[in-house]
Amino acid sequence: MSDLLTAVRAGQHRDVPALVLRLDRAGRRSALAGLKELRKEARGWEWQRQDKIRKALLVAGAGCNTGAAGCATWIGGRDLRSWSRSPYSLILVALGDRDPAWLGDLAHRLAGRPMNSEAEYKFISELARMAGCPIPTTDSLVEGWAERISTARWHRGSGRRVPLVDLLRCDPHVAVLAPRLFEMPELPSQIGWYDTPESLDQWPAALCALAAEGVLDRSHLVERCVARLVRGGKTGDQRFFLTVLQQLNVTEDEEKNHLRDWMGMAADGISVVASHAQDVLTRLDARGELSTGDLAEVSGSVLFRREKKLVRAQLVLLGKVLSRDATAAGELLPVVAEAFGNEDIALQERALKLIARHLPADDALLREELSFSAAQLGPLHREAVTALFGAVGEDAPADGPYEELLPPVPVPSRLGPAPGTVAELVEQVAAQVKSRSWQGSTPGASAAASGISDFESTLDGLVRLSRTDRAALAEGLREALAGEWYIEHGIDREPEPAYMTTAHALALVVGSLLGRLSYRSITEGKSRWTGTGTCAHAALNGVLLARAWEAAGAVQADLVPFLLATPTWHTGSLDAAELVERLRTYRRLGAHPGPADFSQALLRVRRSGEWAAAEAAASLGTPEGDRLAAWIRADEPVAPVLRHGLTSDRPSAGNWWQRSAAGTRRVLLATKERLLIQQEFPRSFHWLGRPHTPQSRECYHWGADQCPHWTATLPEDGETLAAWLMPDLLHTADEGRRGGAWFLPPLMETGGAAGVALHLALAYGLGARHAEDRISAVDALLVLAAQGRLDTVLLGRELGVLVDHDLVKVNRLADAARTAAATGAYRTVLGMLAVALPTLLAYEKAPRGIGDLLAVAAECAERCGTEGIEPIVGLAATAGRKGSSQTVRQAARLLAVFPPVPAEAR
Repeated sequence: MSDLLTAVRAGQHRDVPALVLRLDRAGRRSALAGLKELRKEARGWEWQRQDKIRKALLVAGAGCNTGAAGCATWIGGRDLRSWSRSPYSLILVALGDRDPAWLGDLAHRLAGRPMNSEAEYKFISELARMAGCPIPTTDSLVEGWAERISTARWHRGSGRRVPLVDLLRCDPHVAVLAPRLFEMPELPSQIGWYDTPESLDQWPAALCALAAEGVLDRSHLVERCVARLVRGGKTGDQRFFLTVLQQLNVTEDEEKNHLRDWMGMAADGISVVASHAQDVLTRLDARGELSTGDLAEVSGSVLFRREKKLVRAQLVLLGKVLSRDATAAGELLPVVAEAFGNEDIALQERALKLIARHLPADDALLREELSFSAAQLGPLHREAVTALFGAVGEDAPADGPYEELLPPVPVPSRLGPAPGTVAELVEQVAAQVKSRSWQGSTPGASAAASGISDFESTLDGLVRLSRTDRAALAEGLREALAGEWYIEHGIDREPEPAYMTTAHALALVVGSLLGRLSYRSITEGKSRWTGTGTCAHAALNGVLLARAWEAAGAVQADLVPFLLATPTWHTGSLDAAELVERLRTYRRLGAHPGPADFSQALLRVRRSGEWAAAEAAASLGTPEGDRLAAWIRADEPVAPVLRHGLTSDRPSAGNWWQRSAAGTRRVLLATKERLLIQQEFPRSFHWLGRPHTPQSRECYHWGADQCPHWTATLPEDGETLAAWLMPDLLHTADEGRRGGAWFLPPLMETGGAAGVALHLALAYGLGARHAEDRISAVDALLVLAAQGRLDTVLLGRELGVLVDHDLVKVNRLADAARTAAATGAYRTVLGMLAVALPTLLAYEKAPRGIGDLLAVAAECAERCGTEGIEPIVGLAATAGRKGSSQTVRQAARLLAVFPPVPAEAR
């Protein structure tokens, strides 16, 4: 046993298997106890010394564990993993004398854990071979197998690419593992990478070839593909299963047996899947295998879809059936009337003509039912509807005044107290340090609010409990964060503001508490100027870094009882009266506020109307009290935003039009200087007080669009934040960076006036390239409207400017407007579109998507009326153009409910 421990301490991992095999069961148990102590001791070593013994410790512990569960836990330990190749071959040697059943148990336990490399798959498959048991079929093992196959496609040494179908054909586990690909929640990433699906060097064709050869069960693959397409999932996965299904050449009997599945796909599948299902249903109808009832059922769902191609194809199918069987009119025509609710006028007209062609003359009940459905058609179709059904809707009771449906005004939620026990605090620290926010995942609005609340209460808890229960807290954190590099080894270089996150900030403070940071490094960190960034991201992250260094010094030297800047509300705002009480407690205890902590508190404190708090602060008789009183009384933004002239193309003091090489203008906002910030705040805050002319170039910060603490840094200055973060939104709309608009909803909850910056930011978000960003902007729009702070005229003018300079695409704006209108905010949407449309209608060539935008405006006008809305200049001229394009049709539809501009005003 002593020889084994000596070899492990020396890092002689190649000698370990032989030393393990010399020990009997009792000797291995005794050695395991020593190995556990060594493992615990190594957690306090420098990383170079730890790395030297990792392989030896891993092999020895695996060989000395007498139970399969303990062995699996030891092998999966994070602190035993190394950047270099894992010594799995040595572990297999060390386990060479184990019972096959024991090895099989170990293989299945390891297969249930997440895998980090293909080497783990090889290790587990070799264990299964030694045990003589079937290979496990867990999701993680199948992922490892897929990675192994993908990397083996290049013949080692020759550089020759081995065809995928040949590799799969020779793989001993393909018959067991390949079908599992069709049962996993998500496909392994390697499977979906193909450009020519018909090639035998790509997964779809290779799997189908093996099915044709009998290696795989073809009927099983068909069943699993159909099941996955019905279930839905990621778009890439759906396309893969559809491709495989199409190459399997489904027979007529199989199509008939899956009738209900095709109906489900047509109703709910992604567009390509629904289109395929629609084709199958058409073939089933041609063979007489689709009943009228089933056609009516599926058509009701398909006609409700937004894809015009699918709706048009379904109406064609319904028309064929009605032409063939006139008795089906009573069942199918009410379904056709579902298309009256479609936003596309051409589809409405097609449905109306279809009904007119096949409506029985002697069926009064059907005619009455259809006339009721036709009442939802707009004034543009009123003449045709009246000719077919007579007067529609005249006997309907008069509706009351229109009422806008908006979400409830967001109610600020108060932060709970800091964790009061060591166990609770350790749990929160571990959850945040180990969370995905460490790498930087894009949060939603609620996640961002929750994240900053958790971070602030946890940071405050570390400062509080480091004074009252330091030993227990340090021990708990050391145990909970074992294996975390940043905690284990401390900071080997200065943290960069550009890449700073709340998880890094907590790690910095915990590292100080655990003694991983020297007094000198903390002193240098606190004195170093972190606000040198040329962009707002680095500046806001620099404020966080300055606070983290200060808190790291506080927990090490026991300087303050708690933090002053901990917010009162989830938005990051701090009640002025609460800050006064905290300063009063500091004065009583003789504590001196940290400069960064107090400065952040000032930036967060509510200023407007807090005169009583200002008087109370002045009465404290401390410098901090006087500064707080003056800050509240001044009630000025951190950095005032300069307005721009919307009608001028020339650069002005506050409007920065930048031309790129291609001649594209960038609409961004500048901010004025605030000398007070530069004179009285720490250097890390000085960037905030300088004048800034915005730059449109990207700053390439990792995770720069993924930091929830930005809005909480200036929670009372939404206009300033919006101006500084505007380049993110510009790139989100212009170049398509995903996730750049996530901060818009929390930005609308910030204090201060809602001026040009917030509305311009909202305009960029509504035209974002990706749907999830447009949804964030719609959420922000509704929040601002619910608060009564939305200026639809200003927003419409900003939208017109952005579209006019090709910074926002009209079709994307139409999608966002449609989404907002669908929530019931018709007057809000119409108000902004009525201002933006004249600019778009003035173009000689109509921009792409203008018809969709007019359709949204027309629907809103039909639902909420046009009272209080100025006539839209250019609408009558557009409606009077020749042709029957979507733009002309929708303009005429809108004109029917929207009064034209008087002749003298044209």
